Amino acid sequence: MGWKRFAAGVGAGVAVTLLAKSQLEKNQGKLSPEKALKMVKWKTDHLGTIDGSWVHMITEEFKQDNLTYNVYRGGITCTDDSGKMSAYEFLVDAATGTILKLNKQED
Repeated sequence: MGWKRFAAGVGAGVAVTLLAKSQLEKNQGKLSPEKALKMVKWKTDHLGTIDGSWVHMITEEFKQDNLTYNVYRGGITCTDDSGKMSAYEFLVDAATGTILKLNKQED
């Protein structure tokens, strides 16, 4: 009975290790959506005080200048020094955190 439990434990450990390795390889080279949003907030702090923000959790494909990027889509709401609130939509490269597009939304 002891060997069966030992073999089951080893088998479970190997399965978990392989699953974790697979997930790491899949996500390698890609920022988490939370990290990408944090980078966008840091890079856009000159727009004013950030009151709200959101980001899609799944990447999408974006083509610009004959190049294809995997991006996160999101938005921020800022209040400038005069008290005016503005909303912006952004696309941020999932690999580097570079903001590829930042559009102010019209009122």
